[in-house]
Amino acid sequence: MSRTSAPPPTEAAAPAADSALTHGLKQRHLSMIALGGVIGAGLFVGSGAGIAAAGPSIVVAYAVSGLLVMFVMRMLGEMSAANPASGSFSVHAERAIGPWAGFTAGWAFWVLLCVAVGLEGIGAAQIVTGWLPGTPEWAWVALFMVIFLGTNLAAVKNFGEFEFWFAALKVVAITLFLVLGVLAILGVLPGTDSPGTSNLTGDGGFMPNGSEGLIIGLLASVFAYGGLETVTIAAAESENPVQGVAKAVRTAMWRIAVFYIGSMAVIVTLVPWDDPKVTEVGPFYAMLDHLGIGGAAEIMNVVILVALLSAMNANIYGSSRMACSLVARGQGPKVLGKISSGVPRNAVLVSSVFGFLCVLLSYWRPDDVFPWLLNMIGAVILVVWIFIAVSQLILRRRTEREAPDRLVVRMWLFPTLTIVALAAMAGIFVLMLRQPDTRDQLLATGALTAVLIVTGLIRQKRAERRTPAVD
Repeated sequence: MSRTSAPPPTEAAAPAADSALTHGLKQRHLSMIALGGVIGAGLFVGSGAGIAAAGPSIVVAYAVSGLLVMFVMRMLGEMSAANPASGSFSVHAERAIGPWAGFTAGWAFWVLLCVAVGLEGIGAAQIVTGWLPGTPEWAWVALFMVIFLGTNLAAVKNFGEFEFWFAALKVVAITLFLVLGVLAILGVLPGTDSPGTSNLTGDGGFMPNGSEGLIIGLLASVFAYGGLETVTIAAAESENPVQGVAKAVRTAMWRIAVFYIGSMAVIVTLVPWDDPKVTEVGPFYAMLDHLGIGGAAEIMNVVILVALLSAMNANIYGSSRMACSLVARGQGPKVLGKISSGVPRNAVLVSSVFGFLCVLLSYWRPDDVFPWLLNMIGAVILVVWIFIAVSQLILRRRTEREAPDRLVVRMWLFPTLTIVALAAMAGIFVLMLRQPDTRDQLLATGALTAVLIVTGLIRQKRAERRTPAVD
């Protein structure tokens, strides 16, 4: 048997909803979603705060958090290749731990994606209103919502085509950026001189703000990686789910190393870490401007707009599939699980409406409700990663006993690295508690998680009482 092939999942392993979804995503769609999915607006804009805090040591921060993400993706890939499902880690958590775990992980991630849709819409609208001053931001958000609502209500191949071209543009843009940066570092780019190591070791040294700055940079980098999980959700609707997941996971290492760690290394080598432009307009713009690239601001605005629109499209897709999967497993209102022409249209509509409601809250209640909503999702991705790691610890041994031929992707050095990853996540929680800016996020996310766990346990107990015992 090849490393990327496996027998089809058993009936018990695949949720009923997945059989009703179409397999309209081609391998090129899935490959580009996996490739472009790691290039988000968080990388282009959010990394500036991390650089300002950590200085050149942001490279170390991104390398450490990137290693953790590689472990998480490997674990998730192992489970998803063995049992592809549109509910991804929520399905795995339910199989490994129990229905309450699948309920908690799934609905927490749904809330995260829906709020993210709203935030990305706001960010995209702000760029467009900069080009067209006087136009209302909310109208642009509504337009973007309508466009991606339309693409997601139609056949899944429409979503795949949009993401294919969005991802292709992002990959081309960041590749050109890296090429220009490397040429400048080598001193062969016309009009530039090699900076050597002056920006890495001067002006405070490699860690100008000490270990505290490195910690802040580490926390910023962890949350920049969110969104990688979508490819395992999309794989369930691809032509060859097992092969698609396996390929995406196996290429995750070089994608993270090149796009994230490589970008940070190029930026802090060429631009002084304390340049105000790094935080004011973003590190990528700061580097292009430093190199004298004409129209740097507009170039980066276009790239960031594409990244934001791509994330909106992907998050509407991911949230609708997660909701549909949860309903198919009896974990939500049945109306969301209705599938028409292979598309969970009610789930798409509700997810989009929830996202737009978040946008309206940013205008109606910017000082209380909206910040609370943002804090609530602040650490959800860490909660999801913990469910992934615990599920993999349990399901790996079960799969080895019951169906070892399904392990076409294997977690490295199991169980040692899984346990190391769990310890690292616990360490990040401790670091978040120490930082005033992230403490509120952690507490709010903890409250959301606690509510979901209690609700999930109550639902599970009720379901168990309704199910007659089998002798």
